[in-house]
Amino acid sequence: MSAFRSPRVLAGAACALLVGTVTACSGGGGAEDTASAAPGATAAAVAASGGGGELQSAYESTVKEVLPSVVQITTDEELGSGVVYDDKGDIVTNAHVIGNATDFRVSLATGGSPLAAKLVSSFPANDLAVIRLDSPPKGLRPARFGDSSKVAVGQIVLAMGNPLGLSSSVTQGIVSATDRTVSESGSGGGTGATIPAMVQTSAAINPGNSGGALVNLDNQVIGIPTLAATDPQLGSGAAPGIGFAIPASAVKRIADQIIKNGKVTDSGRAALGVTVRGVIGPDQQPAGVAVVSVTKDGAAAKAGLEAGDVITGLGSTRITTVQSLTAALAGLEPGQKVKVTYDRDGSTKTAEATLSSLDQ
Repeated sequence: MSAFRSPRVLAGAACALLVGTVTACSGGGGAEDTASAAPGATAAAVAASGGGGELQSAYESTVKEVLPSVVQITTDEELGSGVVYDDKGDIVTNAHVIGNATDFRVSLATGGSPLAAKLVSSFPANDLAVIRLDSPPKGLRPARFGDSSKVAVGQIVLAMGNPLGLSSSVTQGIVSATDRTVSESGSGGGTGATIPAMVQTSAAINPGNSGGALVNLDNQVIGIPTLAATDPQLGSGAAPGIGFAIPASAVKRIADQIIKNGKVTDSGRAALGVTVRGVIGPDQQPAGVAVVSVTKDGAAAKAGLEAGDVITGLGSTRITTVQSLTAALAGLEPGQKVKVTYDRDGSTKTAEATLSSLDQ
């Protein structure tokens, strides 16, 4: 078992992924602090109290406080979720929920007629996007985003969204792991992005949950649910208890720039500054990535790489496919120096590149 899908609803069907990839799942900035019936209820505090009633109260309090910030987003082809980011009507969601659409219908968890919204900008490299309500209503409830560095394995979390078009649904689980690097499929609605530092959760993530909220019991959004695992032996069937969310730190970094500048100017993601394609060796197996073009003044250009070179290594990582290059870069940072191994005219060469930033 190791295939992935993103929660996505298209013509009423979920989308399946290949092993080691993920697809987007859509389907049928932080806000102000608000009072809670159980303020600051953490899993540790609830456990210390020794009562199931206290835990249930904490769940109910978190749902009451956060669910009004989770919306349903509908296009002509997609249905997904989003999170109210500020009181100006900005809503953050997954890029794969947005697709190629520019106009949207947004249904608030608090009810009322769907509201019109337009695209501000999409950043497929991190599978994130921001849309904006044309006429934000009074009493809009922005979510409060948490500190990704404090997310811990075993932490109780709730996933909120609109799975299979069932509006304002909530599932429960724990943080299963942190700092996962996961690659989406480029087919079936996915952006093909490789996303680092994702939060793995056992909370059910189903088609339509994409773009919603993964929430802790302090009423904070700690991630945006994006991907769910599938078991190849079950065809397109879901592998229970394996889902992934983009961490709040990445969401805030990207959303803040889109809202301020209309685009991403500093993603925090490393880039080599090349356009590449896969290369097959004499044995018909993947053998590297050929450089189609280099970005002027980019990392590769400054290191001396040229169109026609075939990259076979990045640092200590062997590069055989475009996905392996993307995954290797996802674990590095802009400004970091790395050795690039490549073939040119039958000879193996190396160069040191200072990585640039993956931006729009």
